[in-house]
Amino acid sequence: MRIAVVAPSCPLKREAAEAVLALAGARGDCELLIHPQCFSSDGHFAGPDAERLAALQEVMADPVVEAVWFARGGYGSNRIAAAATAKLPVAVRDKLFLGYSDGGFLLAALHRAGCRVAHGPMPQDIARDGGEAAVGRALDWLVRGDAAAVEAGVTGPAFAFNLTVLSCLLGTGLEPDFAGRELLVEELDEQHYRIDRLMFHLTGAAAVRGCRGIRLGRCYVPENDRPFGSDEEAIVRDWCGRSGIPFLGRADIGHDAANKVVPFSAR
Repeated sequence: MRIAVVAPSCPLKREAAEAVLALAGARGDCELLIHPQCFSSDGHFAGPDAERLAALQEVMADPVVEAVWFARGGYGSNRIAAAATAKLPVAVRDKLFLGYSDGGFLLAALHRAGCRVAHGPMPQDIARDGGEAAVGRALDWLVRGDAAAVEAGVTGPAFAFNLTVLSCLLGTGLEPDFAGRELLVEELDEQHYRIDRLMFHLTGAAAVRGCRGIRLGRCYVPENDRPFGSDEEAIVRDWCGRSGIPFLGRADIGHDAANKVVPFSAR
């Protein structure tokens, strides 16, 4: 299987690229094509918007590429998501797309356009403790659709997003159709009061209230100058209760090496 790696947000570190290439080479069941754009740099981004967009469009149109794997998160994919999905090539319908975190903007846009996408580990995750397992899990799903790589609680249509990214999607042209879907959320580096504010926005959206329920992944919360008074699970339970959205428990996703795959569409 040929898998193209592009960086719609921030640059991929070369040592991570080398480690992922070695891991994929040892498997022998896939070929990674790491686009040179992954190492570009323009301020915060892996190259200017035009360069990141061009790289993504190139691999989407390439008929030999069977999957597109986002290199890492950070910030920036929202700046090119609408343009990337405005005129999709015919070849894109046969590809898989995988990523998470800031890549959620593109996952939402591509899913709306009818593409097969999933939340899941990215190449830069190999730098985490236990990162080889995370990258291996992603490749297991991309190459052979391994059910063991998928979040075990997913039994029907589902979405998985970083909570901040999801909140920013609401009301935009990229907003997903939540009707009947299980919604998994996770968060990184946001204090409890910010998680509370994000949940106010999320559960107050009429479109979100049509979902089947919300599950909470792992949240890595920095200390605030004073305790908020409740943890992330209590916050999510509270806003689900206020809005009438069922709280469905915890989810095995997050910014860590244990992050599981959540397909948005049937594999």
